[in-house]
Amino acid sequence: MSRSNTRERFSYPGEMVIDKPFNWSLMARLLTYVKPYSKKLLPLALAAMIVSTGARLFAPFMVSLAIDHALVDRDVPRLLLFAGVLITLYLLNWIGNMLRTRWMQVLGQSVIYDLREHLFRHIQRLSHRFFDQRSAGSILVRITNDVNSLQELLTNGIINVFMDIILLAGIIIMLTVLSPSLTAAILIILPVMFLISVKLRRRIRRSWQKVRLKQSVLNSHLNESIQGMRVTQSYTQEEENMDFFSRLNRDNFNAWNEAARKSATFRPLVELAGAIGTVILIVYGASLYQTGEISIGVFVAFAYYMGNFWEPISRLGQVYNQLLMAMASTERIFEFLDEKPSVPERAGAEPVKKICGHVELENVVFSYDGERKALKGICLEFLPGQKVALVGHTGSGKTSIVNLICRFYDPTEGWVKIDGRDLRDLKLDDLRSQVSIVLQETFIFSGTIRENIRFGRPGATDEEVEAAAQAVGADDFIRRLPQGYDTEVEERGNILSTGERQLLSFARTLLADPRIIILDEATASIDTETELRIQEAMQILLAGRTAILIAHRLSTIRDADKIVVLREGHIIEEGNHEQLMAERGEYFNLVAAQFRVLGAG
Repeated sequence: MSRSNTRERFSYPGEMVIDKPFNWSLMARLLTYVKPYSKKLLPLALAAMIVSTGARLFAPFMVSLAIDHALVDRDVPRLLLFAGVLITLYLLNWIGNMLRTRWMQVLGQSVIYDLREHLFRHIQRLSHRFFDQRSAGSILVRITNDVNSLQELLTNGIINVFMDIILLAGIIIMLTVLSPSLTAAILIILPVMFLISVKLRRRIRRSWQKVRLKQSVLNSHLNESIQGMRVTQSYTQEEENMDFFSRLNRDNFNAWNEAARKSATFRPLVELAGAIGTVILIVYGASLYQTGEISIGVFVAFAYYMGNFWEPISRLGQVYNQLLMAMASTERIFEFLDEKPSVPERAGAEPVKKICGHVELENVVFSYDGERKALKGICLEFLPGQKVALVGHTGSGKTSIVNLICRFYDPTEGWVKIDGRDLRDLKLDDLRSQVSIVLQETFIFSGTIRENIRFGRPGATDEEVEAAAQAVGADDFIRRLPQGYDTEVEERGNILSTGERQLLSFARTLLADPRIIILDEATASIDTETELRIQEAMQILLAGRTAILIAHRLSTIRDADKIVVLREGHIIEEGNHEQLMAERGEYFNLVAAQFRVLGAG
């Protein structure tokens, strides 16, 4: 695949700039996460905000009174009284701001915690089709970057909006009380500011959406590059990989610069309006003072209020930028939260306590994309305790059958049944707790050996964990590790060999005690000697359970009770090893081809 076209390589459903008007209902939905904290933290923060804002509003008025009624008359006792009142007001302002900041930080972080928790839990319940269509990096961006981008809005932005609106309204009221004519002259610039800012909104919001998109693409590539580092180094493609990353990084850098440049246009606009207002105050205010319509104290109070007036407007502009950034992220977060599982659990689904393991596929037709059919009218039965092997060339439909039995997908047509009941009528968790799948590439989580085995049944005791490992022959190599069962393994279990990881997966599956076990090429990547150990472990693992084997090696499938040969979504042969070899059909050719390969080796 060529890496020259970044957009083609990293385009996923939902990974595009969303061109919509500002969605206030979406923001209202975001604020529902604040509701659990609205009875305690939010009222406390609002009370602290009202105290600090009230103190700021009355301070300039006290200054005007001090000038007109104490300083002009040279009344020192009254001047000291006004000074004491001002000190008290500034102290209240400081205390109110400190408490408001503290409580809003707690509230904001609590909301971020809840939102990230909700998003992760929701993603855990989505179907495989969702993950087929999106990279791990793009999902990671939603849970980390997009949620983090809401932090400033939730910790400061929300309460600052209330504070600045109250402050602006209070200032306008105070100015009008002091001098209506001077107030009208100064505020004449506001409508012009509003009209200009409206035109900036769409451009700024689109820019921040583009930033989120570029970050998603960058994270997708980082995730892929790190996981594929061995392949990259094997083919000496480090330089090409770095060049490709540099292009993505440059795109991200340019998107940030563009968004920051457009966002930065608002603050200078406010400062320009402030400068014009100051000029009006000096020119028109001086003439009113000369005619005696206002006092020197009122003029000074106006100067104070004007300094405080443009500050909240500027802050509101910053909050608006935060709101635009939050809107871009909120759309992306709720796009995931609105995603419905393509394999939903029906209302009133039946609980499954214990199954026998009788599996039936009746006239099953299945397509991943709605067009090309992976299965075409499959009728197949797996009896309880039976070991059935599925064989066929790549793309014949083996994995599709497994995906339907695990109910990772639903059939396009037909039915998949367990013990005579349609899988769609059963509770998903109950079903999957009794169906385990062992893959060719065993996934080992970061943590201890014990924790990885216990993943199959979190409530298992240490004794049960060790018993499962002993049963499949994993106990010997585990006890040779530095800390035995408490040895820490890194992500993907790099300190373990392929065979050791496979034995751990067998122990994990045995501990889970499912009634149906699916082995998907479980011995494809191991040597012959290790395979003998795996075969012994498999005998213990599969005893008394319905087993479905996807494998090419004869040693794995020749003793199966039934072998099903698939080709292009159809069943073309069915029987045990001896029967199919006697027919000299497709299975015979597959076996002969394998012996030719082994002989050539």
